[in-house]
Amino acid sequence: MYFRSRKKLQGEVSLSDSIETDQDGNDLMLMDVVGVDDTMLSDLQDREDSVLVRRLVRECLTDREREIVTLRYGLGGRMPRTQREIAKKLGISRSYVSRIEKRALEKLEEKGAYETFRPDVVVYDVLGDVVCGGFSMPMRAGYADRVFIVTSGENMALHAAANIAMAVENFRGRGYASLGGLILNRRNVKNEEEKVVELAGDISSQIVGSLSLSDTVHQAAESSKTVLEAFPDSPMAAEYRALAENVLRACAVGVC
Repeated sequence: MYFRSRKKLQGEVSLSDSIETDQDGNDLMLMDVVGVDDTMLSDLQDREDSVLVRRLVRECLTDREREIVTLRYGLGGRMPRTQREIAKKLGISRSYVSRIEKRALEKLEEKGAYETFRPDVVVYDVLGDVVCGGFSMPMRAGYADRVFIVTSGENMALHAAANIAMAVENFRGRGYASLGGLILNRRNVKNEEEKVVELAGDISSQIVGSLSLSDTVHQAAESSKTVLEAFPDSPMAAEYRALAENVLRACAVGVC
């Protein structure tokens, strides 16, 4: 099965269920990294007055699941860690960490943690260079309402964006989420904005915002923080705030 792009961006992207292989030779599957509301616990350290959520983490998860969730989301005032950092600390593969994390979040959802947390907006960050059906999991599960495609003006990024847009359009006909627009993540290539504007026209969509190529993002990442956490008054932080407002407006109903 293939998704085909339109007009000048014709090509094929094959379906696959593996996005990378860890050092032990184990595949990291798309199902391991998508389809779960992994933002649910992202700021629980600010909401640990929720007795129910804390009890669910303590009583409903295995020791290993609890350990990984605690490390991953920085519960108890700890610094959140990446899957790679956790894998190294525990001496296991990243794919195994991902599977345990996904299983733990599913358990918490089943026990009603989401009803306690009640997030206003849930964002799924799905790998876009693999349009192998992984991006469709939140839509198929009925979680996602809008899809926003992040792309630069580089040819491969435009090609992938066109294929994803085609697939989203096909899914929309089945009652799934619709395309909210494109987000230009600048790489400063020649005629970048013009190329993305042309793509938006080709897929009958819009550019909802843009982000500059900035060292501020890398500096924040090195300290394991977001730009808004590390440099809240920077020009880059202002760009992220403006993008968030534009995305909400594009959702038409205030929140997606």
